Amino acid sequence: MSLRLALRWRLFSLLILMLTSACADPGLSELASYAKRVRARPAGPLEPVPEIALVAPFPYLRHERRDPFVMDEQAVEVTQRRNSSGISPNPLRPKEPLEAFSLDSLRMVGTLEQSQMRWALMMTPDGMLHRVRPGNYLGRNNGKIIRIDPTEMLLTEIVEKGPGEWDQRQASIALKQ
Repeated sequence: MSLRLALRWRLFSLLILMLTSACADPGLSELASYAKRVRARPAGPLEPVPEIALVAPFPYLRHERRDPFVMDEQAVEVTQRRNSSGISPNPLRPKEPLEAFSLDSLRMVGTLEQSQMRWALMMTPDGMLHRVRPGNYLGRNNGKIIRIDPTEMLLTEIVEKGPGEWDQRQASIALKQ
């Protein structure tokens, strides 16, 4: 039994030796030579840290300037004046989630009625389900939902004809079975 045990021990040791030698990194000698070159450099004084130029602070005085996070009312008026037809999107209206998608990529997958209000169930390309009703916006062209029928949804889009000129067009999305 002891001969078998000794033979097993030797085979096991040989196997461990082979496995650990297989893990040796051939680039280790390159690393050792790089470390040797770095140590051989003369140890002189380090270069001084570059001086960082100070930027003069800009004081924002609320009573002297407009709020940078609120759209200027004059800019909105100029945009509206340029549009001769009177049709233009409201730039101050917050965007709704479905306005990030084109109409072609949205699918109407159902309707739902609740308290005499009909809702449409819209599926986005990433598989998210949204519930919308008349008055909600969707699509990239300021599409406002006008009416929801059991088989389709009608909306009005405001599209840009030219710089500052807008036009209205009707669109619909049919129920996908």
